[in-house]
Amino acid sequence: MSQPAIKLYRHPLSGHAHRVELLLSLLKVPTELVFVDLAKGEHKKPEFLAINAFGQVPVIDDNGTRLSDSNAILVYLAKKYDQGNWLPQEALAAAQVQRWLSVSAGQLAYGPATARLITVFGAAFNAEEVINRAHALLKVMEAELASAPFLAGDKPTIADVANYAYTAHAPEGNVSLDEYPNVRAWLERIEALPGFVPMQQTAAGLLAA
Repeated sequence: MSQPAIKLYRHPLSGHAHRVELLLSLLKVPTELVFVDLAKGEHKKPEFLAINAFGQVPVIDDNGTRLSDSNAILVYLAKKYDQGNWLPQEALAAAQVQRWLSVSAGQLAYGPATARLITVFGAAFNAEEVINRAHALLKVMEAELASAPFLAGDKPTIADVANYAYTAHAPEGNVSLDEYPNVRAWLERIEALPGFVPMQQTAAGLLAA
């Protein structure tokens, strides 16, 4: 009997939603994508708030089990549908993954992701300040990726999945990746993984026509 599909409530321009879509694809888990129209405020309507009180995408419905928060979902999927590859069990390896999950919710969210919010969604932030934060993060990533192919070591983990989309799409927020060859090579390694799916690109920031 085939496995029932997991419903993923998402928006195609959300990097948080993409990280879940990406892991589901890498794990070859059947998925039904459910479009949530953020522009029309669907994420703030009672029907959606009933499945995520924070009014944010992504949310998954795994045959009755509902879960929100992208990084929490990554942990759930890795533990339920994988055999310890995407989320190592050994203490130090697991901690190294957690470190980068924290980065994705901190420095990445307030750097490259916020820079992209300004150009793609018209959010009101100080662009110079946000772009500087983005480059501070990219410099750390560049240095650490000089000694390892992936963020948490020699193999890809959910640490890479969590940090991929907003790093890859940083140029949309006027954050250039030109000075970070190790970061660009890391992005290419992720994009070469079997089952990789890209996030929809926008003609914004450095990619504007």
